[in-house]
Amino acid sequence: MGTNAQGRRGRLRLFLDTADVAAWRTWLPTGVFYGVTTNPTLLERAKSTRCDAGALAELAKEAFRLGAEEVQLQTWGGKDVDALTQRGATLAAIDPRVVVKVPITEAGARAAHLLVQDGHRVTMTGVYATHQVVSATALGAAYAAPYLGRMNDAGLDGLETIMDMQCIVDAMESDLRVLVASVREVGEVAKLAAAGVDTFTVSPGVAEQMFAEPLTHKAAEDFEAAAERWS
Repeated sequence: MGTNAQGRRGRLRLFLDTADVAAWRTWLPTGVFYGVTTNPTLLERAKSTRCDAGALAELAKEAFRLGAEEVQLQTWGGKDVDALTQRGATLAAIDPRVVVKVPITEAGARAAHLLVQDGHRVTMTGVYATHQVVSATALGAAYAAPYLGRMNDAGLDGLETIMDMQCIVDAMESDLRVLVASVREVGEVAKLAAAGVDTFTVSPGVAEQMFAEPLTHKAAEDFEAAAERWS
């Protein structure tokens, strides 16, 4: 991407939250999305790639071929710090543009610490509380991923909590990005963006909402009709 385009983006990064390659083929060429995020649940849902380092390497390669600038892959291993760390390092070795997602559990924090020490970028995922953003920042994570929709489902005020998370990051003058996941509708992106949140990962359904404004479609049809009449 040209330097001017990067400058106009500011800090904004939009990701596609899916392991469905067909969805990548639809939405990555729009140029709106910086990259893709995945996790074992999304791999299972897509039913095309196993939770296996070799298969994930091929998946990442396809995402980069389609124009992704960054791919986020999640390590696994439960409470086994060694497994989380070793699998995370294997994923990071796929490509320098891979970011390793790690659950923000105690074992996950220990694994993330080791990965960061070795120079790997990590996303602390499964974030629900503001204090977890403090922990993620202390770890030197590149991203912390709160789940907006799931927070609301649990009776929390997801929008307000995520705004508070961004305020914490800003107050600490950290480079960590609050990567908002589990977005249910595009209006949530706009509301959080207005409050200074600049990083989101959205499902293919929300990506479709971004291009589904009826008034815009009507205006485009009117332009085409005028062009046909006046050509």
